[in-house]
Amino acid sequence: MSYYLKKYWGVNLAAILPGLVVCALQVGNDLLMMRVFESVIKLDLRGFLFWELMMVVAWVILLWVGSLRDYFQARAIRAMNNAVRRDMAATLLHKSHVEFHGKDTGEYLSRFVSDVNQMEDLAWAPFYQCVDLAATAIFCVVALLTLHWSLLVAALVNAAIMLLAPQFFTKRMERMGEACETEQAKATSKLKDILAGYDVLRAFGREPRFRQGAEGASEQIEKPRFRLRTVKAFITAGFGCVNVGCQMLINLLIGVLSIRGVILQGALMGGGNLVGGLSNSVGSLAQYLLSFSSTKPYFDKITVHGEEVRDEESDGLPEISNAITVKDLTFQYDEKPVLDGLSLTFRKGGKYALTGPSGCGKSTLLKLLLGWLPDYGGTIQFDGADAHEFTAEQLQRQMSCIEQNVFLFNTTIRDNITLGEEFTDAQMEKALRDSALAGDLAAMPEGLDTPVGEDGSNLSGGQKQRVAIARALIHDRSILLVDEGTSALDQKNAGIVEESLLANPELTLILVSHHLAPERKAQFTRVYTISAPAPQKTAA
Repeated sequence: MSYYLKKYWGVNLAAILPGLVVCALQVGNDLLMMRVFESVIKLDLRGFLFWELMMVVAWVILLWVGSLRDYFQARAIRAMNNAVRRDMAATLLHKSHVEFHGKDTGEYLSRFVSDVNQMEDLAWAPFYQCVDLAATAIFCVVALLTLHWSLLVAALVNAAIMLLAPQFFTKRMERMGEACETEQAKATSKLKDILAGYDVLRAFGREPRFRQGAEGASEQIEKPRFRLRTVKAFITAGFGCVNVGCQMLINLLIGVLSIRGVILQGALMGGGNLVGGLSNSVGSLAQYLLSFSSTKPYFDKITVHGEEVRDEESDGLPEISNAITVKDLTFQYDEKPVLDGLSLTFRKGGKYALTGPSGCGKSTLLKLLLGWLPDYGGTIQFDGADAHEFTAEQLQRQMSCIEQNVFLFNTTIRDNITLGEEFTDAQMEKALRDSALAGDLAAMPEGLDTPVGEDGSNLSGGQKQRVAIARALIHDRSILLVDEGTSALDQKNAGIVEESLLANPELTLILVSHHLAPERKAQFTRVYTISAPAPQKTAA
């Protein structure tokens, strides 16, 4: 939390200064009220009208400055919320493929939305409240000193009681904040799952399950929040009772001092407000400290800040000039072996097919080459350089992978191909031709500017895969991994795409296929048939 407050100290200072003016004017109005009351007691009409006019002027200024305070606070909160989401994205980019996919995307979505909302409610807004309360307390101290030192002592004793008491509840509120965040993440994941299964449930007449799933996730979100709010409410009520008792004693002191003529009789009107302002400010500060404690789990998830983002353009994998060598490669998921002692060679510009039964590790091998699964036995070398010397991002600067399930952003075909980069018309035309996408675009009125819809819902499966192939080709990766990437194409277009890939002399192609026709095998440099590992023997 402190990181963002310091980083945006300028906009935060602009948000704080008007608040200080508002607090000074509020305390000043209490002093003015004493003067008004004193004029009434002395039957001083002229003095009464003067001090009343001063109060009106002070309130008008207070209202306008208060609006400026709200404006600058909103600006500061917007800046910090944007920075938090930027750093959340940077933190995710520092995760490995395994770490990232270890959690559901619904949980990450919850962090970008729910977590930031919680930070705003439990951190940013309370921070400004704390500054205002601290300023009010200081101004009240100064005002009370102008009346009598005993009032300040009494108010400070009251404030100390209100400040120390909440410390007994800090740990409990922190634990409840953690539980609330955890349950919200789980519930968001459930909501994502039930929404993704909308078509299945409707198709099988299971609408009640959809409603029940949404209701259950909603209750999972609201239950811990209800507990957190309820506990805070009861704690606040208890502190309020203690505060009321203390203020009653202080009011008695003000009355005695006024009757004896030690302070203005007008202090009966405004003195209690000053004492209450000091006590309430200090007590509320303690309450907000509880709020800060409950935000700790949200900020702990952010481990990388924007200025710490590594330079993805440096120290990348050099373009291979000889071969990719796989030697004695072993890998297993948990206790299940997938690859056992596999040795293969992929030479630059060669065209290779990987065949074999389901579960033999063909797709896993591609993930290993991409650096997504770093915990393997044996070696993978690029021109003799060990793959472990590079990050997955550095490896993928030379490689691109086309999978069966193609993801498309909810933008246009053009943007999904270029990913925001600039390419010449000739480069685009070649990518469209070599991917067999040009024919589809001819039938689309908007051509490359056709919206694809959420996850490519406006396109057929074959069109989505052709877009993915065009995307890979135009970014000029020298190594192309295809994991059944033409499975959604009809035989004619699949043939066109594969012929284009096979004819590219600069492209190193590694293609996974469950079924490869004999006449197609001759077109590849080599066809590797991978066997499933022998089942492990269990102890008798």
